Amino acid sequence: MEFKRYHSENSLAEVHATVDPGIKNTGIKRMLAYIGPAYLVSVGYMDPGNWATDLQGGSQFGYQLIWVLLMSNLMALLLQGLSSRLGIVRRRDLAQANRELYPPFVNFCLYILAEIAIGACDLAEVLGMALGIHLLTGLPIIWGVGITVLDTLLLLWLQNYGIRKLEAFIIALVAIIGLSFLIEIILAKPVMGQVVKGFIPHSLNKEALYIAVGIIGATVMPHNLYLHSALVQTRKINNDTEGIKRAIKFNLIDSTIALNLAFFC
Repeated sequence: MEFKRYHSENSLAEVHATVDPGIKNTGIKRMLAYIGPAYLVSVGYMDPGNWATDLQGGSQFGYQLIWVLLMSNLMALLLQGLSSRLGIVRRRDLAQANRELYPPFVNFCLYILAEIAIGACDLAEVLGMALGIHLLTGLPIIWGVGITVLDTLLLLWLQNYGIRKLEAFIIALVAIIGLSFLIEIILAKPVMGQVVKGFIPHSLNKEALYIAVGIIGATVMPHNLYLHSALVQTRKINNDTEGIKRAIKFNLIDSTIALNLAFFC
């Protein structure tokens, strides 16, 4: 399939190819240079919408729907892996590839669907943060919604210091979330035998199927595919076969670790 370039701008032009893994780096140092994009994407798998569907499924069906969560995570890993390969091999993000391959009407429909998906996810995250602030401090919900504006300003400010600073900040937040959930699991003392049985697929009744669809919808999100295909281009990648294969390998490791951490969170 041939791509036709209509213009030459790069994805995330401010940080495009600003991280150089370096040909002298080897082993862990080289891998760490590629680590980061998948962690920014993994935040989308830790939002209040995911937690709400997981909590609802757990409260109604215990550990029976863990296999649905695992399957949806594997689906997400496959799609994110393909998205990162698009950015690495073709040096185009998903939005650019769509624009260059599809007619204007199809692109317009994809744009509308992407905007709806982003708006729906942002609504859950804004309300989730506002509710969290209300529970912790007692501030009214409307004040909490206003405070969420600072998230965007903070990320824009951090971007001025380079993508690596932004990635480090996000990884620190993911680490805090992971540690918090680890403590909660220890305190909850789950029955490991039932947890293991939850990984065995089985038929679902109408109520369980409704929750399962919600889990899949909250896990596999299209805007993450657009984002991941752009973020991998922040690395300076050699255009030869060896350089591309190396970037694909390390980004696969990055995605596997980050998304599996998101699965456990």
